Amino acid sequence: MAAADSPSPGLRRRDLCSRGIRLAGKMRSDVVDLLDTYVEWQGLDASASVAAVEGVPVAAVERWDEQTGTQRLLENLAAYRTFRALLAQMLEEQQEQLGEADTALGRALASVLLQVSAFTYHLEELLQLESRGTPSEEVDVPVPPSQLGLFERKLRGLGVLRELAQWAVRSARDLRQLAKPSPGSSSAPGPDESP
Repeated sequence: MAAADSPSPGLRRRDLCSRGIRLAGKMRSDVVDLLDTYVEWQGLDASASVAAVEGVPVAAVERWDEQTGTQRLLENLAAYRTFRALLAQMLEEQQEQLGEADTALGRALASVLLQVSAFTYHLEELLQLESRGTPSEEVDVPVPPSQLGLFERKLRGLGVLRELAQWAVRSARDLRQLAKPSPGSSSAPGPDESP
């Protein structure tokens, strides 16, 4: 009887994907706002060109349509774990630079860091459902101590935030793909599912 009360794995996956898409959309919106605040507080030009930043996962992927759902989730999970470490480092550097002042930039960074952490947890939950097991144990993502000068750190932060915004778009796309019924599976309720 308990099985009838719990949603089927397919319905649960679609629900998690739908919530994840909303989380990714909110995160992207907040990251775009944070980018504006970051550029202003750091005295940067919004159109500044930033080369690929070492250690920052790139959202662009070749042969995206050939990836399995599990591969997409694993790549997303690895990326957001890295972003969580990078954002924590950025927040720490920002506090060192400006002191303990409760700035709009500090609050916005902390908010996005919290969203990235929540999204990471959400991806772990979805991956656990998708692979019928537990995702690999979380490993601390090593973020090398910053040996960069102040200006280089500012540019690295800009690159991190821009790429995070791109990952939010990719994540929503990946989750939409994952939410689609698998080929060969019926979208009609099974015998133990209610319509």
